[in-house]
Amino acid sequence: MTARTVFRLPLIAAALPLLPACSDAPRPETLPPDKEEAVQEAPPAPRLRQSRLEIFHLEERRRETVWTSPERFEAPNWSPDGRFLLFNKNGFLFRFDLRSRTPAKIPTGFADHCNNDHGISPDGRWIILSHNRLEDDSTRRSAIYAVPIEGGTPRLVTPNTPSYWHGISPDGKTLAYVGLRNGDFDIFTIPFEGGEEKQLTFSPGLDDGPDYSPDGRFIYYNSAQSGTMEIWRMEPDGGNPEQLTSDRWNNWFPHPDPSGRFVLFLTYVEPIDPQTHPPDKQVKLRLLDLQTLDITELAAFTGGQGTLNVPCWRPDGKAFAFVSYEVEP
Repeated sequence: MTARTVFRLPLIAAALPLLPACSDAPRPETLPPDKEEAVQEAPPAPRLRQSRLEIFHLEERRRETVWTSPERFEAPNWSPDGRFLLFNKNGFLFRFDLRSRTPAKIPTGFADHCNNDHGISPDGRWIILSHNRLEDDSTRRSAIYAVPIEGGTPRLVTPNTPSYWHGISPDGKTLAYVGLRNGDFDIFTIPFEGGEEKQLTFSPGLDDGPDYSPDGRFIYYNSAQSGTMEIWRMEPDGGNPEQLTSDRWNNWFPHPDPSGRFVLFLTYVEPIDPQTHPPDKQVKLRLLDLQTLDITELAAFTGGQGTLNVPCWRPDGKAFAFVSYEVEP
């Protein structure tokens, strides 16, 4: 079990010391490395020894490894009924049954280049996936689709590419995602049934990882507009953006818990380009208490890209899923 350390924030967030690691066992646009097509195929990294699907139990501050693979897999979601996890591997999506602890491939038709930006609708009826479709210019760019939970033929939601899904409103009517438009990555929303997209952020640099609060009042996201990648939130229409962290590290992928009190996020311990989130780096998971403004360090390990890209909380808020990696020294 990883030791728990709580720090009082003098403003919104504070710089925190590193915990020791522990473990249970070619495009028209120039994309940053975290959006590169190499990630979309998810091939085994040359240095990769093992990918670990883990569950973190909050009350016990305990990590549990539930499945391992010599191949790289990424980005677990937790189903609304609590029975299974969803992750991507080698361009496909897999359903991981938590009782039998076995993965099964989900049929997604022509969507055979799925990347790690995927999720499940609040009613449990739909999977939202990001598929790197082949364009007329023979390049692949990510588009967002919806497919029935049991699998089937994907329905296109976003005609504009590239677009990478990250969040869905609590009522299931609106998707939040990242899109490259006019040479810059910003955050957009679009009706789940399709329609016109709405741009929410306009700052220079990368904005990424939008995830709704459980009451729908906020969209949490990460932005490099301050110089480092930090956690922000805004109203669902893009109003009143507010920076929530400010420290010496780069912070990615905020995920509000089901109660709305806590925000889980990923922190890079070693220096990186704020515009990227590379794999196989020293990272840690941290938890921001929105009431007390305390930050709790939960775990430290090798990870980054693929660890915590998408919503990952268990419906009761007592646990979340993530992926860690073991690599050659």
